[in-house]
Amino acid sequence: MNVFEAIKTRRTVGVVKQDPVPRDVTERILQSAVWAPNHFRTEPWRFFVLEGDGRNKLATALVEAIKEDMEDVTTEENQKRIEKQQNNPFRAPLVIVVGVEPSNEPKVPLKEEYAAVSAAIQNMLLTAHASGLGAIWRTGDICYHPKIAQSFGLSERGEVVGFLYIGYPVKEPKAVKKTDVSTYTKWFS
Repeated sequence: MNVFEAIKTRRTVGVVKQDPVPRDVTERILQSAVWAPNHFRTEPWRFFVLEGDGRNKLATALVEAIKEDMEDVTTEENQKRIEKQQNNPFRAPLVIVVGVEPSNEPKVPLKEEYAAVSAAIQNMLLTAHASGLGAIWRTGDICYHPKIAQSFGLSERGEVVGFLYIGYPVKEPKAVKKTDVSTYTKWFS
């Protein structure tokens, strides 16, 4: 699959089979990430690969994070929220938690560190797709909760940028219509 075709056909896939992803495919996905553009070559990305029971690490972190913000963990509503968070990491056989560990160099803009990690994630999503896998990049307030970063050993400046849920798609995602690029483009010649 050529790169343009991969870009055009990649879709978010939220429902995947529980079949394990082979280690060599996971390693290829990770390897593709470090080829992302990165100004100052700080390599700010960090990857935490969760398979099998290893997904409990994320489940525990998610539960700790939401409990911290609850007044009463025993309410029926909060118990349902806790159970949902506990089950989330088990929706895919492979979860890659992607973090950013920003450089302490004053000349390195923080935004560029996040941009590099986001580019790394896009490389990972494209590589997963080209490998016949489906993936979804999950974020949200819980992703950025300090407890999540702490659970994965990131520094006080570090942060989780997303959770990549990866597996073999249950069904092929539908094609989507995109707005023509001319809508967003101004040419200056």
